[in-house]
Amino acid sequence: MFNFYTHGELALPARRRFLQEAGLGFGSLALASMLQGESKADSSIIDPLALKSPHFPSKVKSIIWLFMTGAPSQVDTWDYKPELQKRDGEPLSGADPKTGFFTTSGKCLKSPFKWEQHGESGSWVSDLFPHLSKHVDKMCFLHSMYLRQNNHAPASLELMCGTNRPGLPALGAWMTYGLGSQNSNLPAYVVLHDTRPRGDDQIWSAGFLPKTYQALALDARRKEAIDNLSRDIKHSDAQQRSQLDLIRQLNQEHAAGRPTQADLAARINSYELAYRMQMAAPETLDLSQETEATHRLYGLDKPECATFARQCLLSRRLVERGVRFVQIFAGKGVAGDGSVNDVPWDCHTDLEVNHRSCGLHTDQPAAALLTDLQSRGLLDSTLVIWGGEFGRTSDSQGAKGRDHNPNGFTIWLSGAGVQGGLHYGSTDPFGYKAVEKKVHVNDLHATLLHLLGLDHTKLTHRFNGRDFRLTDVGGEVLSEILT
Repeated sequence: MFNFYTHGELALPARRRFLQEAGLGFGSLALASMLQGESKADSSIIDPLALKSPHFPSKVKSIIWLFMTGAPSQVDTWDYKPELQKRDGEPLSGADPKTGFFTTSGKCLKSPFKWEQHGESGSWVSDLFPHLSKHVDKMCFLHSMYLRQNNHAPASLELMCGTNRPGLPALGAWMTYGLGSQNSNLPAYVVLHDTRPRGDDQIWSAGFLPKTYQALALDARRKEAIDNLSRDIKHSDAQQRSQLDLIRQLNQEHAAGRPTQADLAARINSYELAYRMQMAAPETLDLSQETEATHRLYGLDKPECATFARQCLLSRRLVERGVRFVQIFAGKGVAGDGSVNDVPWDCHTDLEVNHRSCGLHTDQPAAALLTDLQSRGLLDSTLVIWGGEFGRTSDSQGAKGRDHNPNGFTIWLSGAGVQGGLHYGSTDPFGYKAVEKKVHVNDLHATLLHLLGLDHTKLTHRFNGRDFRLTDVGGEVLSEILT
């Protein structure tokens, strides 16, 4: 809806939240195209989100990251440890009670879940994932992930931004900065969340990059997920176009005398993108266009996974329309007794109840996403990532819980550019620490950028007198996992 507020001496549309969260995030999108209707447009103005050539040819065009908020336990999901099962209750050699955020017992806690091998690769999977287990031959497992932070917000920052220091750009922002947008009517970087994760906007921030590259964050529970996008019914399209033209003219005159203030251009162009999105976004977000069979495939008819199902289906629709990076933050799951699990995957007190509900919440939709992408040929150009911000301890916290563990955890990749059915790296026999072919987040980021056709050492941005990059001064491409 177009309401109005007064800003200085000008009356401007009051879609304040949208413009702050999305508008500034779209920044100076297509400024040249905005000026095409003006006979004296400045041809030197470059669209910062114009499609850019990668450093070298690549298969991956889009990434979907299924972020398992709260951190799933590697030894209860994808990293089977028979020794841990045998030594339940015995002292865990080398255990540090301060590894996590609280204090642990130092005694082994076996997995309460049943494990079986699946696929031609014989990959071990716990019974939390009856649907995803059918896709193991498409998955490339990184069992030796590690990072430095042991609490959710700083670990999420490190995982997405390369370090836990606030104010740095996230992976999706770097991707958009390096490659541009594939669809001028939609944002290049979209975040779908249920409850907002700990770390909040910093996890998907553009940091010191121009605000053009900020993510648009959407609450996936809502059918009209973008606030105030619809035009006021009292205004015709022509009236709205005239208003935007006048606002643009006045704002450009204002910005002309302030060439160093990049966010002014970002704010100006946000109105134009919002205008174009009035047609593109509602169609994209309208799941009623999907067949009943597709709804059932994802589990939209099931209360225990309907929200995550909506997120996964939306992510397919977004990449199908050229969105570069979609990140889904898994939200609340429903436990077997029907109660709501308020803290996804964060199993401090009752591992079995917590992980069982999270499995129900995420398993079917994630598997459906892989099936759907493959059936449409999109898995040939899309990379799907599954994982949380760290792992869990192999020793117990209390009687039945596990504490945070940044020293070893599993992430899997599936789709374009990576080998399916591959298990890379390993943790020790108890799953406590990464020991073989250790993978830091800088290595993961270097590999993801490589898959997109970007050399992580050349993707830089000068800020405060130095060149920054996503991988800082580290990062090695995991060439062994590539096709």
